[in-house]
Amino acid sequence: MTIKQISIFIENRKNALSELTNVLAEHKINIRTLSIADTSDFGIARIIVDNPEQVQAALERSAYIVKVTPVIAVEIPDEAGSLNRILKILADNNRNVEYMYGFTGHKSGTAYMIIRCTDVAETERILDANGIRMASQDELLKC
Repeated sequence: MTIKQISIFIENRKNALSELTNVLAEHKINIRTLSIADTSDFGIARIIVDNPEQVQAALERSAYIVKVTPVIAVEIPDEAGSLNRILKILADNNRNVEYMYGFTGHKSGTAYMIIRCTDVAETERILDANGIRMASQDELLKC
């Protein structure tokens, strides 16, 4: 059950992030979660949003370089050791986690980890076989 993440190339300069969020606000786009990785010259903002196709089009019209990437949203208990259990399952099955980031939602006692792995379909199969619950794009909108 993959979800669509939008990765946006942004310069690492004053006001660049504000300019990005301004475009999103003008289009009434709600960011469900955000992660930023940076270097001295540029950054990659990764977002999960309500309507990825609409957001991609709006950002491209505003001259942003964007890429839609399939990722997995894993629902985990918001308690010590939960993330380790999932990462151990992935490691035991030779899955490489390229990056991940998390957030909590309105559902008490639950957290979500956004995971980007090699071979997403196989990773989903492994998680499912081990009883790990994955959230859909629509479910994340309700978090």
